[in-house]
Amino acid sequence: MATSLLLSNPFAPLSHFPTKQRTFAPKITLPTPKSTPPFLVKNNPYSPQPPRISQKTRAGASEIGETAEEEVVFAGEDSAEFDLGKQKITSWIYFTGVLGVVLFVLDVVWIDNSTGFGKAFVDSVYSVSGSHESGLIPSPVRSKADHPRRKWGIQKKLLSCGMTPRIEPYSGLEILCDLWLLKAEHLNIVLQVAMFILILIFAAVHSGLASFRDKGEKLIGERAFRVLFAGTSLPLAVSTVVYFINHRYDGVQLWQLQSVPGLHEVMWLANFISFFFLYPSTFNLLEVAAVDKPKMHLWETGIMRITRHPQMVGQVIWCLAHTIWIGNSVAVAASIGLIGHHLFGVWNGDRRLAIRYGDAFETVKSRTSVFPFAAILDGRQKLPKDYYKEFVRLPYLTITALTLGAYFAHPLMQAASYRLHW
Repeated sequence: MATSLLLSNPFAPLSHFPTKQRTFAPKITLPTPKSTPPFLVKNNPYSPQPPRISQKTRAGASEIGETAEEEVVFAGEDSAEFDLGKQKITSWIYFTGVLGVVLFVLDVVWIDNSTGFGKAFVDSVYSVSGSHESGLIPSPVRSKADHPRRKWGIQKKLLSCGMTPRIEPYSGLEILCDLWLLKAEHLNIVLQVAMFILILIFAAVHSGLASFRDKGEKLIGERAFRVLFAGTSLPLAVSTVVYFINHRYDGVQLWQLQSVPGLHEVMWLANFISFFFLYPSTFNLLEVAAVDKPKMHLWETGIMRITRHPQMVGQVIWCLAHTIWIGNSVAVAASIGLIGHHLFGVWNGDRRLAIRYGDAFETVKSRTSVFPFAAILDGRQKLPKDYYKEFVRLPYLTITALTLGAYFAHPLMQAASYRLHW
């Protein structure tokens, strides 16, 4: 606010003379002194405080019926804010070039089976899981199937897998079928273990590098660390996603609900909503690509009013929807791994923000909750009347378009994954 001072001329003519016009001195504006921010962090070796935003809320009515307004000062930033006037065309041209180079290098170095290391990486995970390609259960040979010792060994394996062996007479062809059943059972176990290990490797690298972000940025700089972080995480994420697409309908079928009327529509809506819980930093594409200097943000508006960890909530919704629809052991293994990773991210994310922002984060934490809507229900978070405007922004409109596009592009995504044979 600024203090306005109006100076008047004591020798100006009286207002009742119609022939002369009343004159006024110019209006002078004097700035008020800046006050000390209420959430100043002491001994903060990192970045300065995030920009402070304010919101007017109704505090109560006076005796004459006027509504008083109280200004709420936020310690965090306004999420999903996108000002077209502040965008530079050169930055987005540079971003497009960087994206093209990254996709080309990713294809050559990782995705293409003839030149990349992606297939070798997945094969190594198979070997750790107990690869069905390596044949831990020997391939059946008809000439050896009738041997008495061979029959007894197969019966023992069937019992160990919880399967009932055949009663004599036990022909070679029946033994051949049982051996293939054993290999199928072994394959199911391998698929589940491999799916879980792929997620575990990605989670360890992704969260591990995030935990060392402060030290890494000091050592090599913000942009160089972002390149290292993305260059390591992106190939592992691609391998995990491709493997899930290729094997999502493999494994042991635990339930089958796809014929239930209306379930597809409910699951589709749940998946659609889950993408609106993306963490707001995801929208800062220029920072993600290191075109702008990457920053660790402290968000407080938008989706953060509902939950302080929207990425975790969105991942849980996505996993539950896909697991209910698919209903097999591979989907369960993937969901356990992904949800476990994001639950760890809840603790790790709060820890990192507390180190970076100190008292400002504690203020945001006191106004928000991990469980969706908890802070709103207990009164710690007060939604403004125009809360919907915090979602009517270009990033969320883009997410809507991309989510719908990804749904209709599912056949293309599946075809591309199947060609890799991972």
